[in-house]
Amino acid sequence: MQDLINILNPLSKLLNQDVTAICDYLTNPNFRIAVFGPFNHGKSTLLNAMLGSKTLPIDLIPTTGAAITVKYGTDIRTRILLSNGSEIYRSGTDILKEFAILDGDRRMRGDVISVEVFYPHPFLETGIEFLDLPGTNDREAQDNLVKEQLLGADLVVQLLDARKLMTLGERENLRDWLLDRGIKTVIFVANFINLLEPDEQKELHNRLRFVAESFRADIPPGFSNLYRVDALPALRARIKGDTSLASSSGLVEFETALQNIATILKRNRKEVVAPRVGVVTKQLQQTLQAKITLLENEIKKITDKNNAANEIKRRAENLIQQGFSQSLNKLRSHLELTKLREKYQSDAAVALAQENFTIWENTFKSDLNNLQLAVTKWLDQAYEFFLSQQKEDLVLPLPKHPKVTLPPRTSNSSDLSEPGSLAVGSGIGWVLGGPLGAAVLGSIAYLANKTIQEQGKESSTQSYHQQVATLCLDAVENYLATFSRESLSILNEYERKANLVIRFVEPTDTPDIIQKRQELLQWQNHLLQLNKALENNLGISTPNQYKVEVTNEVNKNTNTQTVYRSQGVGAKESVGIPKQNKTPVQEEAPLPKTNIAEVEAKFRNWELDEEIAQMKANMGMPGHQKPNTPPKNINQTHAYNVLGLKEGASIIEIKQAYRKLVKQWHPDLFSDRTQQRQAQEKMHQINEAYNLLSEN
Repeated sequence: MQDLINILNPLSKLLNQDVTAICDYLTNPNFRIAVFGPFNHGKSTLLNAMLGSKTLPIDLIPTTGAAITVKYGTDIRTRILLSNGSEIYRSGTDILKEFAILDGDRRMRGDVISVEVFYPHPFLETGIEFLDLPGTNDREAQDNLVKEQLLGADLVVQLLDARKLMTLGERENLRDWLLDRGIKTVIFVANFINLLEPDEQKELHNRLRFVAESFRADIPPGFSNLYRVDALPALRARIKGDTSLASSSGLVEFETALQNIATILKRNRKEVVAPRVGVVTKQLQQTLQAKITLLENEIKKITDKNNAANEIKRRAENLIQQGFSQSLNKLRSHLELTKLREKYQSDAAVALAQENFTIWENTFKSDLNNLQLAVTKWLDQAYEFFLSQQKEDLVLPLPKHPKVTLPPRTSNSSDLSEPGSLAVGSGIGWVLGGPLGAAVLGSIAYLANKTIQEQGKESSTQSYHQQVATLCLDAVENYLATFSRESLSILNEYERKANLVIRFVEPTDTPDIIQKRQELLQWQNHLLQLNKALENNLGISTPNQYKVEVTNEVNKNTNTQTVYRSQGVGAKESVGIPKQNKTPVQEEAPLPKTNIAEVEAKFRNWELDEEIAQMKANMGMPGHQKPNTPPKNINQTHAYNVLGLKEGASIIEIKQAYRKLVKQWHPDLFSDRTQQRQAQEKMHQINEAYNLLSEN
């Protein structure tokens, strides 16, 4: 039983006095008999009669102002414990008049914790103790004290006033304070019958039988749950030693039954304890379950919100990674030497020959910058979205300008009749000057094409201007080869670092949710331990709604226990302190808190942009105009009408309308040529309207 007490004590704050009273009850080794009833019903008088002396204070006014416990002792003594921790220990019971009776305003003393009287009575020596309670229906503080103390009584003697039998208040107390709290070991004692007329006594007996039969007490079979004791005559008889008067007062019959009932119930005390402990602990189970449910709901709400945000970010990661890979591959393809040679070698060699290489290089850089921006925009979006770590710019430095050393001219170097010596224009000017310079430029175009057509084929009969053209082409080739090699190397490293940026790392739990999980685990453990202790000590089974099971399974991502709560089908929840994943991204920049609405809106916007871009690329229609090219023959009002929108619609509404119309009017959806032409015209208008409104 001690393990149950150890579990209940820390939980007393949840139900306050009830749990404390049950703990005191379970700790008490004695069998306690409490005398209970309204004030002036003769409770103390009845106890004094059983003790055989005026041990307890009695008067014509409400007297008892504390719960007085009467225990066995070799001599009569009184012990009083005060709230300041001090203890008063006196011989006899006179001190009760100071500490255990009501004051002039009929109030209890607030500094008295407990009052005990030790008395040499053979019945008490068997492990019995009496509890004299203050009268009910007088003061709220007294009622609260009585209600609390009743939980610690193994047997309750409810004293009735025969002159006003079972008032409404008494019936309510019987129901609310005893029956509903699992206290059913109750017997009734009717007092003051001797004050009634004989005909009234006869009628009273019929009413008493009804009371006894309507209440099913948990007392041993063969014993009545209703007795008559005229308390004051019984006390006088005991003080005088008048056995006959004591018997006629009903005291002897009551004492005999009380001793036998107590002896039997003591042997089966677990059956007495279980019902009232079950009622109190059920309230405790309900309170614990309410706390558990509240925390589970709070954790679920936070977890669902985080999961929704994380799902958006995971999808954004995939979208950004796809866009980044596509733009990166396009740039990588552009940087391959064969592609560079194909696209730029001839023009670059001409620019070199004309000493206009810087001008050509600006064009080259412009093409390159467009491709670079297409790559870095994804990194910008990833950094903005994840803030995982500082982004890096993509810098592809150009090599030094190529230089050409002219070969010495031969005697026939002025001959311009060789193939490929055609001038590409006049007035171009070159360091060689005149027709020779023009011939070199023409030879560059010829030899560049020849190089593509006949890789590796050399001519030993080149003219001078062809030799110069070859030198220009070779110099540009070295320039492009150097740029290709260095840029691809930079691009590979950039891609490696970019993968750290375009990466959503599942965030660890916040301190708030960690605290909630720890608190949840604490309450679940309390409930689990309480359930086990009730089953093991008192055989009280646990209803399904209060069952919990805590396993020692450790989640692979957290240093936690996994808790299974059984409510019907059951629910699984991991709780505890998450294990910190030591990744470079987490160490350099933890993921910030992001408003889920902002996250989702941002992602939806990007998703729309990408889908629209893909639609327009797939269509390849005249209506798909290049950025920065204003649409023609359309104004904003008409554009809104084409898209089916009201003027002033948001950019998101414009994009959504465009997407819907493209899916409706895409020419590929129509098989008839006339319908296809109509769809193309419609798409032309839709594209113009979208381009106009999306740029404003």
